[in-house]
Amino acid sequence: MKVPVKNNRREILRAAALLAPLRALAEGPTALATGTLSPAEAKHAGQPYGETWQYFSGPTAELSLLTANAIRLKPGMAPHPPHTHPEPEIMLVTEGTGQFTIEGKKTAVGPGSMAYCAGNREHGVVNTGKAPMTYFFWKWKR
Repeated sequence: MKVPVKNNRREILRAAALLAPLRALAEGPTALATGTLSPAEAKHAGQPYGETWQYFSGPTAELSLLTANAIRLKPGMAPHPPHTHPEPEIMLVTEGTGQFTIEGKKTAVGPGSMAYCAGNREHGVVNTGKAPMTYFFWKWKR
């Protein structure tokens, strides 16, 4: 008995549609795409303390999570109180003046200042100037 080709195609397409979600689960999360983003392309949000831009956030081939963001703080503001998290973090000031606090040590910062904070170490940032302060930060998890 010969099975019509039309029915075979329909069954193959139906099976493929059912298997696609299983394949995605087996492959894991989609890695971040390689590329360049301008501030206009980053995910922008207004906050009570200033503005945020999320450029990248997701897994890579080497890491379970990579996050790259920018924050523009209003004078006298902090995005949150000093805190800890398991992943390490690098912060780079590009505009304005402020203060980084790492494990209780306060350091005045300005454009070009960079800080590294290992995971599970308390850290924070505040704009101590009279103009906006912009800083970028990167965090990652294995």
